[in-house]
Amino acid sequence: MANYTQKLIIDTFNEMLDRMPFDKITVTALIKECQIGRNTFYYHYQDIYELLDEALAQWLEAHIESTSAQSWQDVAKAILYSCVEHKRRIYNVYNSLSRDQICFYVFERISSTVSMYMEEYARITGGDTARAKLASEMITYTISGFFMRFLWNDMQDDIDDGIDKLGVIFDELIDSFDGGLGTDK
Repeated sequence: MANYTQKLIIDTFNEMLDRMPFDKITVTALIKECQIGRNTFYYHYQDIYELLDEALAQWLEAHIESTSAQSWQDVAKAILYSCVEHKRRIYNVYNSLSRDQICFYVFERISSTVSMYMEEYARITGGDTARAKLASEMITYTISGFFMRFLWNDMQDDIDDGIDKLGVIFDELIDSFDGGLGTDK
């Protein structure tokens, strides 16, 4: 029952985001559309911001899992194309929150994903973890900036070209660390 209720809340929340800005969605309006009690909402979520985090996390996870991604580039492209597909929803959140909140959220999501990948890469290749951390930070800042520019440009950037170019740069960066992430000599 809990999973059904959470799905109902998130699905209704997403439908509301398709129609209106995030800052106009209230718990009262949401529970009315869901036909649930206030306590039921608060049993599952601390506030509307926690619900937003959960909805975004599920959306990202679903797109990552649904792609037959062979690389981070495939995942990035799938997410960006999904942003275009759900443009109204994305901008209803983007235009409702402070730029600091958006930048922080995007940065944190990208940072955790890239860090896990780079740590695993260093472990597998026997590479230097300090260098992996540095590469991870550089990649995180670059992808975050790319995504923010994508939003600022009204999602008009060429997704394939942009991600492919980033991929070449990142591959060269990783390879420059003495055959992968290398080891300190």
